Amino acid sequence: MADLGLWQEPRPLKPSYHLVQVIEVLTRYGWCQSFDFSPTGRMCIRGAQTFLESTGHVTTIDRGKAVNYLQTQLARQGVNMRVWEWNDLSSNTFRGVEATISAASDMARKNGD
Repeated sequence: MADLGLWQEPRPLKPSYHLVQVIEVLTRYGWCQSFDFSPTGRMCIRGAQTFLESTGHVTTIDRGKAVNYLQTQLARQGVNMRVWEWNDLSSNTFRGVEATISAASDMARKNGD
């Protein structure tokens, strides 16, 4: 995590930046399905968010806002499931997950979050 600057003076970030960090964590450590944290250290979206919250990089409130932006983005894509369920769909790829998180981050940034 030091390579990502995550151990140096952690400070809670706004939802848009938090979502960018989620992508960075998943890129660095690997994305997985069916586990928050896999035995090999990979994470799903919720696992990456939990990790970032536990290390002081997002508050519970801003993490919740980030989840709401993810849910809104999924709804725009015609998906009516919770983010955690959607993450585990067998048809998902990391590229698709990354694109959805990125779009949610852009939406948050446009809204001042």
